[in-house]
Amino acid sequence: MLIETLGAARALARVNEIAGVLARHGLGDLVRRAGLADALARAGRVVHWEHADELARLPPPVQVRRALEELGPTFVKLGQILASRADLFGPEWIAEFAKLQSRVPALPLEALRPQMREDLGAEPEQAFARFDLEPLAAASIAQAHRARLPDGTEVVVKVLRPGVHEVVEADLRLLERAAVYVEREWPALKPYRPRHLVREFGRSLRRELDLAAEGHNAERIAANLAALPEVVVPRVHWTWTGPRMNVQDFVDGVPGEDLERIDREGLDRQLLARRGARAIVKMIVEDGFFHADPHSGNVFYLPGNRIALIDFGMVGRLSTRRREELLNLLLALGERRPDGVAEVLLDWTGDAHGGDEETLQDEIEAFVDRYHGASLAQVDLGQMLVEVTNVLRAHRLALPADLALLIKALVTLEGVGRALDPDFNAATEALPLLRKALRARYTPRALGRRGWRALTDGLGTLGRLPSDIAQLLRRARRGRVQVNIDIAELRETGERIDRAASRLAIALVIAALIVGSSIVMTVGGGPQLFGLPAFGLLGFVGAVFGGVWLVRAVRRSARHADEDEAD
Repeated sequence: MLIETLGAARALARVNEIAGVLARHGLGDLVRRAGLADALARAGRVVHWEHADELARLPPPVQVRRALEELGPTFVKLGQILASRADLFGPEWIAEFAKLQSRVPALPLEALRPQMREDLGAEPEQAFARFDLEPLAAASIAQAHRARLPDGTEVVVKVLRPGVHEVVEADLRLLERAAVYVEREWPALKPYRPRHLVREFGRSLRRELDLAAEGHNAERIAANLAALPEVVVPRVHWTWTGPRMNVQDFVDGVPGEDLERIDREGLDRQLLARRGARAIVKMIVEDGFFHADPHSGNVFYLPGNRIALIDFGMVGRLSTRRREELLNLLLALGERRPDGVAEVLLDWTGDAHGGDEETLQDEIEAFVDRYHGASLAQVDLGQMLVEVTNVLRAHRLALPADLALLIKALVTLEGVGRALDPDFNAATEALPLLRKALRARYTPRALGRRGWRALTDGLGTLGRLPSDIAQLLRRARRGRVQVNIDIAELRETGERIDRAASRLAIALVIAALIVGSSIVMTVGGGPQLFGLPAFGLLGFVGAVFGGVWLVRAVRRSARHADEDEAD
């Protein structure tokens, strides 16, 4: 009980802090709409807001970005993830999210020492031949120090900040509650699946908090790129590496953003751009496991026009099926088949479609037509992907997380390549690997493998059929079989059934009139009309009128059905 109470108190304090930060950055209306007005009032009494006029005049994307920076590691990482979601946000928002930096003042070594002593089994000065007290870099999740191993190897020691796990977990719980509230109170945002996005973000962030997992990512990518000796991935030293500490080779090269030094060192910019693109595209197309954040800060250039990649905390994964879908999309674009492009995009986005599918088809056709006559080598890959995400955003379609990371990686690659070489074209560099992948799909061996897999899957299904039927019968005997029927346009269907029932009732009345009138006609006596029994004659007349009405109603209904099909 005491632990739960303390947890609730910390959560309340964090809510107050978040409300204060949001309000200070001009987002008070959002706070009030989220039901945090009381927290806002408490925050306003204890926080002295400076530069309020200046903040109020900033554009909303800038206000949100500044608020995320102030809220700490969880929200900074959230903004960095959102920078990959061009399918959800416009260009002005993506540009601001891309500016988010998790650099913070470094912690003194004394604050890290207890944790490092526990992980190393000794003081850092004793575990390493040399350990620099001043960090190379400090971020909201970890900070890095340069050191030397006993064998003389120069390394970088990345240390997780103490207490960051607790802060992140508390913030993730608040975000999960916020996502539930958003889906309930803002139905228009439900197609974007806020709860799913928060769960994906939580999984990604928890992976980044495991520095040993980052080491495994680095080794996997190094093995995949072994065929490209011009690409260097720092070696991981597992003797000193664990969940809270990562030790890798120190990379002594030219930072990716230092273009002037690249020229001074005599490196070939065009060659560097091509080699970097080849490495990223290979990871995506061939390996399905790629560096998801290849910006210039994570790239170093080495003598001999080699490239070093660092920081593998954020990686993307593409299944074989997803890579095949990507190739199908490129094929449909190349063959100018809007229906093929739409089919892939709708498969990617699932059933959460908030717009008109016919309008979506028209927009995709216009998009494909813009690239009429252009080869893949002439396509601006970054611009093309931006246009695709603009179409998706207009129709309230959200991409899966793996594809959002893919698009972010490709757009980042295009930007880094253009900084090195203004004539750089990522599609040109991707073309050989794409052609290789396309050819590989249709080799006899690949076709045979797919056919064999389909055959074994089919035989497996047939083999399971008797047991599945037996299980179904057991459930039926126990009364545990439920049949759920989802009828689209249920009201219209009900009206049609009601009309059909009414016509059936009229038809029964007509039949009864005919039968009754026929009986009356055979019985003598009673009033006469035109020499015939009056009641029998009136019955026949009523049956005729009813029959004419019924025929007209059926024909009118058939005509409306034909018009609906024509529409």
